[in-house]
Amino acid sequence: MVKAGSAITVEAPAKINLTLEILGKRPDGYHELRSVVMPVNLYDSLSLTSTYAQTVITVTFEAGVDVSKLCPADKNLAVRAARLIQERYRVNAGARIHIHKRIPIGGGLGGGSADAAGVIRGLNRLWGLEAPLPELMAVGAEVGCDVPALVHGGAVLMEGRGERVSGLFGDGPPEVCEGFWLVLANPGVMCSTPEIFRKWRAGLTARHTILHNMLSSIRASDVSAAAKALHNGLQTAVYESYPVIARTARLLDDAGCLGVLLSGSGASVFGLVRDEIHGQEVSRKLEAGLWHVLVRTCPVV
Repeated sequence: MVKAGSAITVEAPAKINLTLEILGKRPDGYHELRSVVMPVNLYDSLSLTSTYAQTVITVTFEAGVDVSKLCPADKNLAVRAARLIQERYRVNAGARIHIHKRIPIGGGLGGGSADAAGVIRGLNRLWGLEAPLPELMAVGAEVGCDVPALVHGGAVLMEGRGERVSGLFGDGPPEVCEGFWLVLANPGVMCSTPEIFRKWRAGLTARHTILHNMLSSIRASDVSAAAKALHNGLQTAVYESYPVIARTARLLDDAGCLGVLLSGSGASVFGLVRDEIHGQEVSRKLEAGLWHVLVRTCPVV
C-alpha cells in the first residue's frame, strides 16, 4: 500500500539536439531518426505527492514561459505518464503533480517530455516500484518520442522514432568530457512537429561523418569542433516556414556564437560558445525582448 502524503521533488532538464539526422520513412508513418541528445541545466521543477485521489496537476511559470501554450490537463504528457505508471504497475494511489516551468513550451527543448520523464522516474521512487530503467524507458516511449532519452538521462544517442536510446560512450564516458556552454534563444512562436515533418522535402541526411564528428568533439570537449559538426535535417524546413526563427538564429550568429543550430523541430535555437565569459558577452548583445539564457550541458553519464 502506497502511503498518502509522501512527497518528493524532481528536477527535469531541457535537452538540445546537437545532431538530428532523418534516415527515412517508417511503415508506421513516422520518420527514422538518429540524434545526439544532451540535457542542459535549464530545469522544470516537479513536486510529486502521493494521494488517495485521482491524479491532478498544477503549473506555475517563470517569466518568459507562455501560459497560453499549455495543453489541457488530459493531454498533458506528465499526466499521461502518471496514469500509465498507475496502470502498468497496478498502483492503488493517485498523485498530485506540481510543475514550476522554466523551459519554453513547444520550443524543441523537450519541456513536456522532460516533465513526463521526471514523473516516470519520480513516481518509481515515490511509490517504491523499483522498476528497472529499460521498463521505465518503455513506458516513456508510449508517452512521446523524446521521453525515453530523458528517462535514460545524460548524453545519449536516440534512434528510431526515439524508442532506441543508448549512452554515447557505452561503459562510461572519457574522463575529459567537460560539456559545452551555449546560449539558448526562443522567439516566442510554437512549431508543430507534425507540420514540419509534412513540409520536410530535403533528401535523407544519413552520413557516418555527422555522428562520428560530433562524438569525437564531445569526447575531447572540443567546442570549436562541435560547432562545425552541428546538424539538423529539419532546419531548412523550419526556417522557411518560420522566418522569425531564422532571424533569431542570425542574431545568435551575429552576436559571435561559434555555431548555431535549431533544436529539435524548433522553435528554440542555440549557439555554442567558448566558455561562460564568452556566453555572457553573446547574451549582452542580444535584443532585450528576446528570451534567452546561458546554460551548460549536463555531465555526460
